[in-house]
Order: sequence, then C-alpha cells, then structure tokens
Amino acid sequence: MRLSSLADYAVVMMSAAARHCGGAGRLNATALAEETALPLPTVQKLVSRLSAAGLIESQRGSGGGFRLSRPPAAISLAEIVEAIEGPIAMTACVDHGAHDCCVEENCRVKPHWNVVNGAVRGALAGVSLASLASPVRMAEIA
Repeated sequence: MRLSSLADYAVVMMSAAARHCGGAGRLNATALAEETALPLPTVQKLVSRLSAAGLIESQRGSGGGFRLSRPPAAISLAEIVEAIEGPIAMTACVDHGAHDCCVEENCRVKPHWNVVNGAVRGALAGVSLASLASPVRMAEIA
C-alpha cells in the first residue's frame, strides 16, 4: 500500500500546521508553502479538501488564512488520509457498487477484507497529528 503524493503532502502540511498550533492568528497558505517546500497551488488544493473534511477551518479575505479545527492530539493520520483518499480500502471489491472483479462471485477472501481494512485504519487512527509534528529522537529511528 502506498499513499498518493497528495495524501503525503497533506500529512506534511498538517504536521507543519500542528507545529504552529497555539500561536496567534491563522496560517497563511503562502507561508506554509514556503515552509514545507510544497507548491502553492497544491497547498491551496489541500486546504480546500481538508477544510471540507472538517480538519481545518479557513477564512478568506483580509486577516484570513486557516487553522486546525481541533488540537493536533485529536486529529489522526487516518482522518488526514481519508480526507484526501476517501475511505481506507485495500481492494476495490469492498466499495459499494464496485463489481469489476472477475472472481467476485466465487471469492472466499472478499468477506475478510473489511477486517483487514479495519486493521489498517485502526493502525493509522492510532497515530495522532501531534506525534507526527513532534521532533523524532535518534533512539526512535534505530
């Protein structure tokens, strides 16, 4: 399983936003693009999607910008990924309406994919934005 670049960038952007959490005012997309080295149009696109998912609050105009809608500890990696990718599903056969598999009628694995998807989602839900925004200690890397 591999996240799309856009989902990866959303995690990078949200982690940077979390490091600014608690500061006065709102974040500016231009400044965040510079800090993360992400293209400004990408940051703007992500702000729109993350706002629609309720993870950030945005305001246009003078004094506008955006901020996290909740504390970083209350936002999970699963929520960020799902805001960009949609529901976490390892295979298309568990999507409602997806019937493009040639073995679907006789598949004995299909009933188990929801358990697998739940496990993957659970693992991602166990990682908070706060932990992603904190510095990594060398002992954690080894």
